[in-house]
Amino acid sequence: MEKILVTGANGQLGSELRILSDEHRHYEWVFTDWQELDLCDLENLETKLIQINPAIIINCAAHTAVDKAESEFELSDILNHQAVAVMANWCHENNCKFIHISTDYVFDGTASVPLNEEAAVKPINVYGQTKLAGETACIDKNPDAIIIRTSWVYSSYGANFVKTMSRLMQERDSLNIVNDQIGSPTYAADLAQAILTIISHPKWEAGIYHFSNEGEISWYEFALAIHEIGGFECLVSGIPSSSYPTPAKRPQYSLLDKSKIKNTYNVNVPNYKESLIKCMELLMNT
Repeated sequence: MEKILVTGANGQLGSELRILSDEHRHYEWVFTDWQELDLCDLENLETKLIQINPAIIINCAAHTAVDKAESEFELSDILNHQAVAVMANWCHENNCKFIHISTDYVFDGTASVPLNEEAAVKPINVYGQTKLAGETACIDKNPDAIIIRTSWVYSSYGANFVKTMSRLMQERDSLNIVNDQIGSPTYAADLAQAILTIISHPKWEAGIYHFSNEGEISWYEFALAIHEIGGFECLVSGIPSSSYPTPAKRPQYSLLDKSKIKNTYNVNVPNYKESLIKCMELLMNT
């Protein structure tokens, strides 16, 4: 029985993989968060991996606080880059498959068509810079690894845009949401399913892949969809990014082209609204 190690197990994607693991008992699952496997402890990370001895590692752990990362470069670099290098190298030396989760923030946001895996990378914030460094180290240490870039992740678990909007729309009379950043959300449950599809596939095809839900929307349009599904009465208005300055710059356009993952692994990519309805039904019934 193959052993799968999932890092960042208490995050959005890790939590969704834990739910899916019940349907995949032909694997032995090991779910770790920083308490069980501290990725910042680089000196002992390899020793811990030897003890666990997985056949597959799915690295969901990251420093994802985009604005905080601007003032926490060292922590971001350790989690998003240096720890990835250690895990990728260990996997390469120990015949262990490695799936690493990355981000649309490796792009600068100046594109106008969906970005494929060959598109030029040029991050505009610390989070994106450290995630790109992690990708580069991963490929350098382990050319047989799979990297999945995703965007705007949400889930019924953890803190995310959908949960925040649902709460604020009940608490406030009006909300202003940025309307000039374009991309597509990713329901973490769909990404977890895509990862299981890859792992179960008879052929392992290394490389970078893109995954998000189908659709091309702004954060404002995403908020409007949440508003509609939730039946909230709050007034939602669109504003430009310039009216809502943040410590970290965001890409203006980071819509991902999912052709490669669909063609290579026959991965199902649901429409964003279909998945949003599923997630919000879970939230409203808890």
